Order: sequence, then structure tokens, then C-alpha cells
Amino acid sequence: MNFNGFTESDFDVFLIDGLDARMEALKTHIRPKLETLGAYFAPILSSMTGDEMFAHVAKHARRTINPPKDTWVAFASNSRGYKMLPHFQIGLWRTHLFIWFALIYEAPHKSEFGRRLELNVENIYREIPKDFVWSVDHMKPEVQKHGQLSQEDLTNMFVRVQTVKKAEILCGYQISKQQAITIPGNQLLEQTQFVFETLLPLYKMIETS
Repeated sequence: MNFNGFTESDFDVFLIDGLDARMEALKTHIRPKLETLGAYFAPILSSMTGDEMFAHVAKHARRTINPPKDTWVAFASNSRGYKMLPHFQIGLWRTHLFIWFALIYEAPHKSEFGRRLELNVENIYREIPKDFVWSVDHMKPEVQKHGQLSQEDLTNMFVRVQTVKKAEILCGYQISKQQAITIPGNQLLEQTQFVFETLLPLYKMIETS
């Protein structure tokens, strides 16, 4: 597969003013790369999870005023959408590349999923690498590094997923823009697959709840 990685100009798309101008740059520079990643990882994730996984490249179709601050390709076991399901993501903010396992507020069985995470918190706390990160809001770039959290912190995040309607939980890995633009495409594919393999137990844990 021909994937050359990301460049500084890809990240600079998020500095472009105006919805139309930024969307045009997204479609030209970033979306083709996300589509390539989608075609590459959908069969890999299907094999890893045991579920047929479909790639969904963000279209940002609902936006009418504010230009998107990030973009992504998501992978889920439904050809029509991903937001209602536990899913995986690869995407960009202006400052970094992200690789996520995500459970966002639109998942109808979110509280049951959160309960399964809570029941397995000891294993999760022990097995997630210290340099991985957690997020409680997919619309914000702020994260908490796993190595700086206590098991109680993680438990509180999982309980919040069960009790707060808009609560979310994401776990994954970030690569700064400065680093991402230096990584060859084949190496980035390998690193992304490693992250997905590391996150797979979270998916397996809650898909059966």
C-alpha cells in the first residue's frame, strides 16, 4: 500500500480561516490519506476483533459556520455509522496525531459498557502502557497520561461513563506534529497497528457486555 505519512502542510490545514476554505483543504490534503488508512486498517481490525469492521471518514457535513478543528477515520462494526458503537479512530488535531479506542456519548448502551470497564479496572490499569493517554471528551484535545493516573482515577472515569449522559471515555496514543511529520509511512502503519493491538482488550471487554 502506498502511504507516505503526514506532512506539516497536513497539520497546517487547521490554521486556514473560514469553513469553506478549510473544508476544501481537508478534502484535498487529508481526506485521501484517511481513506487510504481506512482501506488498510478495516480488514486488519476485522481480523483482530472478529467483527467485520467498516471505515468511516469524517465528512463534517453538519457544520455551517465553524471550521473543524480535527478530522479522522473511524472503524466500527456497522456500515452505516460508528458513533453508537465502541470504535477505533485515527486522526489529526493541529498539534498532534491521535490513535483511539473510543466510546462516546451517542452509544445507547454506554452505561453497560462503562460497568464492564469498571469491573475490569484492575487489569486495565496494569496493562495499558504508561505513555498511553485517556480522554473524557472527544471534542477537546486535552488528555491525561495513563502513567499519571491512579486506579481510583480510572475507576471514577468509568463510573462517570455510567452515570453522566454526555460522558465519554477514550484511550489511545498521541504523536506530536513535530514527531509525526518525521515518521515514514510504513513505520506509522506499524506503530498504529501496535496501538490497536494494545487497545483490543478494551474492545473485547465491552463488546460482550
